[in-house]
Amino acid sequence: MSAARQRGRPIVASAHLVSEQATELSELEFGLVTATNAFNRWIVRCMAAAGCPDLSALDVQVLHQVNHRGRRKKLADLCLLLNIEDSHTVTYALRKLARLGLIDGEKSGKEMLYATTEAGEAACERYRQVREDCLISALEAFAPAGAKELNVQAGNAANLLRAISGLYDQAARAATSL
Repeated sequence: MSAARQRGRPIVASAHLVSEQATELSELEFGLVTATNAFNRWIVRCMAAAGCPDLSALDVQVLHQVNHRGRRKKLADLCLLLNIEDSHTVTYALRKLARLGLIDGEKSGKEMLYATTEAGEAACERYRQVREDCLISALEAFAPAGAKELNVQAGNAANLLRAISGLYDQAARAATSL
């Protein structure tokens, strides 16, 4: 338990939204906001260090998903994988990545299928190396004796985030019907 939580003061960004029934959820939401922004800043800077300085966080995420498992992907698949409702933002990222020569598209029936080019694969590999050098090495220094336990905790956190994602998706559907 954090020191602020022990003193009865939750760490939240929007105190007016705190529910007496779920203070911890407000704390989690603030944690998600700060973690999302830190993660987005990280992936943009990691990709810049890997040689692709002009990509947004969404561009980087789309590139990695297109590269994932070396299979061509449809726009709808990418939106589903990234849990993005506004497909036009992914379309814009795909066009930008194609213009930079990192991916290419191939028409299959009425749909476009996207795959990374050699330059895109190389950018993803350079990103992986920067990630190893900067993030993974820092993680090992952070918990040298407990790296295995830290990995277990990270896996548990990932499971929790996926479950909470479903909760927020359901709440969004409910809010849409109001």
